[in-house]
Amino acid sequence: MLETDNIFKQKRTIEPFSFNDEVADVFDNMVERSVPFYNEIHKIILDVLGKSFMPGDKIFDLGCSTGTTIKILHDFIKEKFPEKYFEIIGVDNSPSMLKNCQKKLNEISNFALKCEDLEKIELTPNGLVIMNYTLQFINPIKRPELLNKIYNSLRPGGVFILSEKIKAEDNFIDNLLIDLYYDFKRRNGYSELEIAQKREALENVLVPITPNNQIELLKMAGFSRVEVLFKWYNFACYLGVK
Repeated sequence: MLETDNIFKQKRTIEPFSFNDEVADVFDNMVERSVPFYNEIHKIILDVLGKSFMPGDKIFDLGCSTGTTIKILHDFIKEKFPEKYFEIIGVDNSPSMLKNCQKKLNEISNFALKCEDLEKIELTPNGLVIMNYTLQFINPIKRPELLNKIYNSLRPGGVFILSEKIKAEDNFIDNLLIDLYYDFKRRNGYSELEIAQKREALENVLVPITPNNQIELLKMAGFSRVEVLFKWYNFACYLGVK
């Protein structure tokens, strides 16, 4: 059973949001209740992987958190390509998250974990890079260099899948989408206090950009083939192919 996310249930002094022990211990429940269509994003990733995987491919999960995506990828490849070699590398800068990740992946192989800042990571040649709700936590000034590094690491035909929280071009619509998103959180059991305190903790920590700006960044990084695969209110999933 998942440990329930009650971090902001009581009135507290709000510090900038970080992926510490407190968050890591409830992260799976937090994501399940806070990220719409989280499971569907994984299905999209597997659908794309099924069409793009090549034997020997390395796969990078940048911001791997507690390892859910790595486990899903591992099980999928083992079943669909049982005789093919692959390696999944999970990268996260939170020791707390990686500790829980290691526990979740204890019974599988073909993976490695690295505790590093993504801005400093050296990416070896690979066939797929995944960033699920991670780029949004990186300083916007540093994002172009990281995206370029990702593009350069991919083999020809390699794929980058990016899932992010987004903002709308129009302020009125953006506020509407935020309200609709908070309705989603209310339906999943979060109180007004929890929503307000979480929003305050994430202020200037999670910095979303518009889909047009994100696509432009991907093209500037080298991706000439870019598409929005999925969008729901203020969340989107992008595909870039080298």
